[in-house]
Amino acid sequence: MIWDTIANIPAPQLLAFILGGLALNFAPGQDVFFASACGIQNGPRAGALAGIGVGLGVLFHLMLATVGLGALVKAYPEAMTAIKYAGAGYLLYLAWKSWTAGPVDPQAQAARRPWNIIRRGALSNILNPKPVLFLLAFLPQFTNPAFGPIWQQILGLGLIFAFTGTLVTIGYGVVAGYAGQMLGKRLGLLNKIAAVMFAGLAIRLVAK
Repeated sequence: MIWDTIANIPAPQLLAFILGGLALNFAPGQDVFFASACGIQNGPRAGALAGIGVGLGVLFHLMLATVGLGALVKAYPEAMTAIKYAGAGYLLYLAWKSWTAGPVDPQAQAARRPWNIIRRGALSNILNPKPVLFLLAFLPQFTNPAFGPIWQQILGLGLIFAFTGTLVTIGYGVVAGYAGQMLGKRLGLLNKIAAVMFAGLAIRLVAK
């Protein structure tokens, strides 16, 4: 049903949406830096899992945008502020854990539970109120009542955007993971690098 509605969107308009979404996905933002930090700290597998977690967080925001709760959050700045500071606090917690962690142990990396990394990626995205506001601003530009129910168009386009964004974020995390492995052979500073990146994300989230 949803994909039947998406099929009604003219191909040039749908292609423009996908290309525009990819351009936004490739522009480094909080999700990319988070997955990269996880990759640097724990290897390419962790970077990929963090990307998957971020993608799940985007799906959460997409559900909010689809049912209109995103507009409600936007209408109450105090709610946005609370979510924003909660997200910054979580990132600072990750920064502290990374800074105080011991030297990188490849065997410990391999033993890290996948779900823990996915959960961290999802929470990092969910505790950032900006994605749902972005989706509310970006997706409606490509909808038209003539193509079918607007909520179906927003959901379908959002799923496409979430899928491409997850692939791009996974790619960043994997590349950063391999770079971290190469650095790890000579340096014992990977946890410190990840800590600085997490702390920088927290400051960036609060500052904007």
